[in-house]
Amino acid sequence: MKLRYAGRCRLCGVELPVGTLALYDREAKKVRCVECGPADAPSTPSTASVSDADAALLSPREALGDVVTGVAGASARREYLRRKDNRETRIRDRHPVLGGVILALSEDPQSTRAWSAGAHGEEVLGRRLDKLVGQGAHVLHDRRIPQSRANIDHMVVSSAGVFVIDAKRYKDKKIALRVEGGLIRARTETLTVGSSNQTKLVSGVQGQVDRVKTALASAGVAGVPVTGMLCFVEGDWPLFGGDFTTAGVMVLWPKKAIEVVRRAGPLGPAEAEEIFRALASHFSPA
Repeated sequence: MKLRYAGRCRLCGVELPVGTLALYDREAKKVRCVECGPADAPSTPSTASVSDADAALLSPREALGDVVTGVAGASARREYLRRKDNRETRIRDRHPVLGGVILALSEDPQSTRAWSAGAHGEEVLGRRLDKLVGQGAHVLHDRRIPQSRANIDHMVVSSAGVFVIDAKRYKDKKIALRVEGGLIRARTETLTVGSSNQTKLVSGVQGQVDRVKTALASAGVAGVPVTGMLCFVEGDWPLFGGDFTTAGVMVLWPKKAIEVVRRAGPLGPAEAEEIFRALASHFSPA
């Protein structure tokens, strides 16, 4: 249907202006964008392939030939909206008269808002990465890790190799590396975000890199350089320098990540596309 009023997709959160073709969920009394599909269909494709008819519904950012490149932050945005909708339903069911007032005077719990913040970070970085398409780079967003509940935020294949990028949004938080020991006692490196130890984020990216290397080896393209990145959106970085590498994972911000990805490297265009398609096939959209 064409919308007579502006709305927002209840799954991915994209704004839907008046006149946009959309799908109406009669039971939920909410709309979905055509990319998210009908209410009784899976919210994301189960494979990386898409028919010509489906591809016509996707923007160039979301489809490349027979490969669905994905939507940055889609799964995190869906989870945020699911939690938000569930909370609203619970409050209105428990308080039929005052439910609306309670919702207006309160906010979602931090655990719910964190999903929105995470989705925003992925979306911001995703838009920056999408500008590399057509410049010798291939981009995949929000990919499901097989046999896992986890996902990979972004993967980029360029002449410099494969980049596995985990987007994080810690607004105005200082990102730093604390190094201790190294002479008498063992050297330790700790990633800090504000005053918090977030070294576990580095371990998460290392695990993702290992999964990607294994997938490439199974596809017969082992030996490709695979680099892990932790990309902090809207963090507090110094005017000069600031980025660093710890445990083999680069820690940086969007502009710096783009610079690294665009560096010249050993992969030719045909080899880069082969790797891109192998990754798209193994890691389906989340």
